[in-house]
Amino acid sequence: MKPLRLSSELIYIAALAMMAFAVSLTAAADFGVSMVVAPAYILSLKIPFLTFGQAEYIVQGILFVALCVTMRRFRPLYLVSFATGLLYGVILDAWRLIPFLSPEAVGTAPMPVRIAFLITGMVLTSLSVALLFHVYIYPQVYDFFVKGVAARYQLNRTRFKQGFDASCLIVSAGMSLLLFGAFNGIGWGTLLMTVCNGVIIGFFDRLIGRTTDIRPTFGAIASRFEDGIQ
Repeated sequence: MKPLRLSSELIYIAALAMMAFAVSLTAAADFGVSMVVAPAYILSLKIPFLTFGQAEYIVQGILFVALCVTMRRFRPLYLVSFATGLLYGVILDAWRLIPFLSPEAVGTAPMPVRIAFLITGMVLTSLSVALLFHVYIYPQVYDFFVKGVAARYQLNRTRFKQGFDASCLIVSAGMSLLLFGAFNGIGWGTLLMTVCNGVIIGFFDRLIGRTTDIRPTFGAIASRFEDGIQ
């Protein structure tokens, strides 16, 4: 079967929109958000005037510094990853303007709907991350950290992603206890995603590699991005 040819740039935009929608779904389910976005979500719960998307800017900015330290270098092109995080934050806040995804609607839907939100959000998050692994434009800092460090140090990307997720869970739990004295913003849904997301992402990563041919429209620009991550 001939692989489906897709535009790298269009996949980038679609995956970002899908990821923001998925995160909005898991937040609305109120069983705990993904361990990766939990620090930003917890921060937004603690500081009322800070939206979820705006809190992402702060957390991803801190992680961006950690990325450069881990990569042992800084390249201006890496800032594209932070710019992607800014775009993602804007889209995330836009999705949360929809009434059933708004902060006021968190946890108010019937139980079957909340469970459907969680499962759908978990699957769509994994699919969007896997898609971003296959485009040349750097993903937001969370995923670029995994993609960049795994590539630089020749690590298994799926296993490294699982370890990264586990580390985010520990940080999120610590933040929640420190700021609220209880687990707020994380729950059994967070634990489920910590265990399953890396595996599901690995599945979609392999499936996309077998069934699609994602190519850049602007080859010269794409080559600069590929050179920059090595």
